[in-house]
Amino acid sequence: MNEREFIPVRIAVLTVSDTRKLEDDKSGNTLVARLEEAGHILAARKILPDERAQIADQLRAWCADPGVDVVLSTGGTGLTGRDVSVEAHRDVYEKEIDAFGTVFTHVSMAKIGTSAVQSRATGGVAQGTYLFALPGSPGACKDAWDEILVKQLDYRHKPCNFVEIMPRLDEHQRRK
Repeated sequence: MNEREFIPVRIAVLTVSDTRKLEDDKSGNTLVARLEEAGHILAARKILPDERAQIADQLRAWCADPGVDVVLSTGGTGLTGRDVSVEAHRDVYEKEIDAFGTVFTHVSMAKIGTSAVQSRATGGVAQGTYLFALPGSPGACKDAWDEILVKQLDYRHKPCNFVEIMPRLDEHQRRK
């Protein structure tokens, strides 16, 4: 049998909140526990306020860091005036993974019904790094990880996954 071996990826976790600290960051803790349980590596972790420029700057810094393959942010994806994570992510994206938000909405509908329309979860790619903006609730982080990301960040997942195309994400920068 030609079974693939697991390839751990290096994941940074960013919590976007005006009030959270590491001690009470339930969503960030949820993501860290799940990524480590899956065999991945926590590359970095940070909490930032809901400030678009600060969020975008941190995303760019992690995209430029060869020790980070994936960034998961939690918080700031809703509809209120302070929710700016999606805009910050889109400031950084080279390509948006449109279907991520669609699939997340589908997963959320099964859990919270039509309240899923209030989420603006998004995913994209920049500088060869995957970026995902998840809602700030632990339940939404569990859903995004358990139903989508744990599979797409596993090289063994078939028919295809994010890990197998990771080496080609920045190929446009290598072409002459």
